[in-house]
Amino acid sequence: MSRLTDMPVWKALQQHQESLASHSLRDMFAADTKRFNSFSLQFGDILLDYSKNQVSKDTMALLYELAEQCDLSDWIDRMFRGEQINHTEQRAVLHTALRKQANAPVYVAGVDVMPEVREALARMRSLAGRIRAGEWKGFSGQPITDIVNLGVGGSDLGPKMVAAALHPYGQPGLHVHFVSNVDPSHISDTLRTLNPATTLFIISSKSFTTQDTLANAAVARKWITAVSVDTAAISRHFVAVTNNITAASEFGIAAENIFKMWDWVGGRYSLWSAIGLSVAIYIGMENFEALLDGAREMDEHFQTAPWQENLPVTLALIGIWYINFGSSEKLVGKNIANLEQ
Repeated sequence: MSRLTDMPVWKALQQHQESLASHSLRDMFAADTKRFNSFSLQFGDILLDYSKNQVSKDTMALLYELAEQCDLSDWIDRMFRGEQINHTEQRAVLHTALRKQANAPVYVAGVDVMPEVREALARMRSLAGRIRAGEWKGFSGQPITDIVNLGVGGSDLGPKMVAAALHPYGQPGLHVHFVSNVDPSHISDTLRTLNPATTLFIISSKSFTTQDTLANAAVARKWITAVSVDTAAISRHFVAVTNNITAASEFGIAAENIFKMWDWVGGRYSLWSAIGLSVAIYIGMENFEALLDGAREMDEHFQTAPWQENLPVTLALIGIWYINFGSSEKLVGKNIANLEQ
C-alpha cells in the first residue's frame, strides 16, 4: 500500500478542502433546504444527524473513497478475528468479543477467548445478584448499600457515564460512586457520606500499578480496617478488576473476588468487560446484558453496512476530515463569524 498522504484521494481531499473553505454552513443550508435528508443516517433507534458539519456530498464521496482505498473492510475483519492491529502495543483490539453472544470461537494468539468471556459474565451476574438481593454482607453483617469504583481513564469515565445515563434503572437504596482523582479531597469527600460497614470498593486497574488508583485504594483500606476488628474485612469490602491477579491477591482481595481484565481490551473500551461491574450491580445484570446486546448490534452494523450507511465509519471519516485537512480552525472559525453576524 502506498503512503497514506501520497494517495491521489488524499491529495484530492486537500484540494477539495481549499475549495470548500469559502462556504459557510449557512450557505450550505440555504442552497439545500433538504440538507438534513442527505446528511443523516439511522440505525434502529439511533439517529445520526451530521448535516451541521462542514461537508458536502463531494466531501463524503471522497472520504468514503479514502476508506475503500485504505482497505478498511479488511482491517475491520482483521480486528474482529483478533489479529494484532494495534501495532504500537502489539495487541489485538478485541473489545467486540466482550459483547459477542454467538458460540463461535474468537482466537487471540491461537486461544479461543470466548469461554473466559462467558465465565466472567456469569461471575458478574452472580456477584451483582448477591449484592442487589442483600445477600452480600459487610463486616457487621449489614448488606451493601454503596459501591465505590476506584479507577482512572477508561476504568472511570466509561462506567461513570453509563451509570449516570441509566440512572432510572438503578436499584433504589443502592448507590454508586466514582473516585478517580489522586487529590485526597476526592476520596475523602466521597467517604464522608458513607458507612464503612455497608460500602464495597471496586479497584479497577488493568495493571494494578496505577498510582492514582492504588493511592485511593490504600485510603479506602485504611478507612475499613480502622473500624473493623475482623481480619477478613478486606475480602468483604473489596473486589478487583485487573490483569495482575498476583498484585490484587497481595492487596488482600479474595481470589473469588478478582475479575480478569484481558490485555486485548483497550482502556477506553473496557466498560464492556468487568470494568462495567459497578454498572451491572447498579442497574442489574439483565440491563447490563441488554447494553451488551445493543453494542453487539452496532458491531454487526459496523462490520456489514456499506460505508454510506455506516454510522461509526461516517463519524470516523468526519473526524479524519477535521483533523487532517486543516478544516477545524478555518471552517469552525468561519461559521462562528457567520453566526455572530
